[in-house]
Amino acid sequence: MTSRTEALLDRFLAGLPDLDPVALWAHGSLAGGDYQEGRSDLDLIAVLAGPVTPSAVWQLGRLHARLRNEPLAPLLHCTYLTPGRAADPERRHLTWAHSHLFRRTVTPVTRRELLDFGRVLYGKPPGALLPAVPDRALGDFVVRDQRDFWRPAVDKAPLWRQNVWVDLGLLTFARATVTVRDGRLISKRRALDELSALGAPSEVVADIARRRYDEGAGPADPGWPTRRAELTRNYLGPAIDGLVASYG
Repeated sequence: MTSRTEALLDRFLAGLPDLDPVALWAHGSLAGGDYQEGRSDLDLIAVLAGPVTPSAVWQLGRLHARLRNEPLAPLLHCTYLTPGRAADPERRHLTWAHSHLFRRTVTPVTRRELLDFGRVLYGKPPGALLPAVPDRALGDFVVRDQRDFWRPAVDKAPLWRQNVWVDLGLLTFARATVTVRDGRLISKRRALDELSALGAPSEVVADIARRRYDEGAGPADPGWPTRRAELTRNYLGPAIDGLVASYG
């Protein structure tokens, strides 16, 4: 981590004692070795002694409000668990992301990340508070995500003129494929290599790599976003269908 990231995490952790934290963990790129300051999200899980009362919700809102002027604060996302409610993957937990509080689940992918390579920033390790995630449960989740979210999205052509849809659509597919095939999780950088091996359009893979890692000039052709969208959708639709059909 660089100094700006460390400074934000230090300020965030310094604000947690009033909420009686049990643990603070990082997952995603911050834990998995693919973190890029200013681009990557700071994905955190905080475990509070609980319960998360209305007063605690107010305190959390105040904590994040105090951090809002930090340069990286918009990228800091944190879900708040309590020990007695951490085990259920279907339970929705209070979460700060995209500058507001809401509730969401802690998915099997996030749970496996925490258990396999989560970074302990404070307190107990993930294995002390979270149950194991079986390979089958992990596979079921990523295939369902491909089938129910990403496959319908492929048919919505305007979305795929946007960088974020091209990048996440292809990288999530590659990561899901490796998870189903090998029972493991890989970083987005490793997923780029997998995309080439999986037959994804080389021009699109190179475009993702350039924008995410090289910061070089992009294609001058004004028609590229439209052609890129077509290449991506023509590849991704059948690729997802094949992954879903092959999953036993």
